[in-house]
Amino acid sequence: MGRLFGTDGVRGIANTELTCTRALEIGRAVGTILVESHKKRPLVVVGSDTRTSSDMLINAVSAGLCSVGANVVNLGVVSTPAVAIIIGKYKADAGIMISASHNPSEFNGIKVFSADGFKLPDMLEERVEDIVLEGDRATARPIGGDVGKISYDRESINDYIAHIKSSVLNDLKGLRVAIDCANGSASVTARKLFSELGAEIIVMNDCPNGTNINDNCGSTHIENLAEFVVKNGFDCGIAFDGDADRCLCVDEKGNVVDGDMIMAICALDMKKRGKLNHNTVVGTIMTNLGFKKFCEANDIGFIATKVGDRYVLEEMLLQGYSLGGEQSGHVIFREFATTGDGQLTAAQLLSLLARSGKKLSELADVMTRYPQTIINLKVTNEGKLLFYSDTDIKAAMDNATKTLGDTGRLVVRPSGTEPLIRVMVEALDDNLANSVAQSVADVIYNKIGLKK
Repeated sequence: MGRLFGTDGVRGIANTELTCTRALEIGRAVGTILVESHKKRPLVVVGSDTRTSSDMLINAVSAGLCSVGANVVNLGVVSTPAVAIIIGKYKADAGIMISASHNPSEFNGIKVFSADGFKLPDMLEERVEDIVLEGDRATARPIGGDVGKISYDRESINDYIAHIKSSVLNDLKGLRVAIDCANGSASVTARKLFSELGAEIIVMNDCPNGTNINDNCGSTHIENLAEFVVKNGFDCGIAFDGDADRCLCVDEKGNVVDGDMIMAICALDMKKRGKLNHNTVVGTIMTNLGFKKFCEANDIGFIATKVGDRYVLEEMLLQGYSLGGEQSGHVIFREFATTGDGQLTAAQLLSLLARSGKKLSELADVMTRYPQTIINLKVTNEGKLLFYSDTDIKAAMDNATKTLGDTGRLVVRPSGTEPLIRVMVEALDDNLANSVAQSVADVIYNKIGLKK
């Protein structure tokens, strides 16, 4: 993990950890790299989610870009994957999204995309970090007409909507769908997109006020949507996160259909249609064991990467795979996108649901989800580093692995986006998963956890 960049950009509490000064420095660093590599005036598109701090940070990043001679197009509130798509419309040299995704409103973040719509590879992120943290090269300070300009575009979001609509095989007529926008980026697009696709929809949590993003709503609080779907007889529910780069679903019975299950449903369909390249799906080390069993039963290959949709995408690009993603709802349909896209995922799944004539619960039955326990432990950055070398923690993990044997597994990893260490255990039953996870978590907490 980098000094500034985690698995999904730079992230922290806005105005204390992620300050205007740091955002300006990152803007200058990105602009410097573009000026040096392109030898011309670069163009960068920038967007943001609905947090109060997003205006502050998007202006700071834009100022940094302009200060080295880059021009900026401010897209306003958009989803993260929309930025990646709109880069192509402008033939821009880069894109930047201001968002902390699923985190609470006090957090914010900076995600950088290259000219081809992909998140920056580690090497380029390290160059940005070097410029910001070590000042390894002098940055330009143009004057007069050579200073960059900012323009504003609130219409390109319609190009993104048109792109999603063009990806589906059929309309959604006959489906009743409840959509939870998490008071985030999907608030500006979901109603128009899914109603134009033909579904009968009701949209929830699409009234952002700057502080209610992800607040007891969206994919991090899907239980409210599940209750609503069952009570009102909807065919399914869709829940986005703050920047709409992921989605989770609930079936007509209120059962959660997570990213692994969405991939299983779509993988079978894509295989039947000859669209599952190399007959393989890419997941991560956190992919549920049940998904691996599903792949084995259906003669589908499975490859696991490090956690983070960027690593999933890297593997997909390396071998030309067409489907990959994470349990959290980051799903990548490579034919249509360069990153995880919640609204694209929802459109693909709903299109499949409409043409299948089945209930979502029936489609989800193709995969049996193994009981899984995840415990999140708050730690400092120093604690994350100590985790790798502490002998007591290693011993506890070794003992847990022996206890689980071949019928389960343990994954313990520092979060790339939050000050947490995640302990995940899968086992044949909930009691075993819970007890093993708690035993490891107790040791980690006692050694490096933040005490309350």
